[in-house]
Amino acid sequence: MGIELHLISTGRQSRQEFVALASELHRYVHAIHIREKDKTAKWMLDTVLVLIDHGVPPSKIIINDRVDVALATHVKGVQLAYHSIPPILVKKEFPSLQVGCSVHSVDEVKIAQEQGVDYMIFGHIFPTNSKQGLEPRGIEQLNQIVELSNIPIIAIGGIKPNHVPQILKAGAKGIAIMSGILEAEDPLEAVKAYTDKLELV
Repeated sequence: MGIELHLISTGRQSRQEFVALASELHRYVHAIHIREKDKTAKWMLDTVLVLIDHGVPPSKIIINDRVDVALATHVKGVQLAYHSIPPILVKKEFPSLQVGCSVHSVDEVKIAQEQGVDYMIFGHIFPTNSKQGLEPRGIEQLNQIVELSNIPIIAIGGIKPNHVPQILKAGAKGIAIMSGILEAEDPLEAVKAYTDKLELV
């Protein structure tokens, strides 16, 4: 895996708003995650189909949790959590899917590695409104996780463009951004600010 930029839905935008942004921004990112915890499988399915209809390649779409939707739409992969189907089962039964896992501790990293995931998203690295009251894990812990893992780590949480150099120096293979792009005053300029930093380091 090279250095990647993942764009993750916030859950605070309508389907129409998200699709409009994703169709404009997808050429600047490596993956677009549909992370909508309160939506039904039908809503997820319809959203994927609309995204594809608006020019977003299926090879860039990742579905959170819903393996069934990912399989039905032939997208890139799934992002799994502790409450999801075990990654090892998904990898065995559906080898066409790329499987990512969200991790928050050393123990979770060890389990994910044993399950054979393709990459892990670790955070939150910096303070973020979506994790108010929770202490950020910081660059030092990111570096510890990277050194422990033989699987690529993507950093998430409160990441600004100026944070990118230290994140990559810590050994992460990329960043995942939500509101920093999707809720920016100018999302196109925001995604370019991140890609500029990723290419300069």
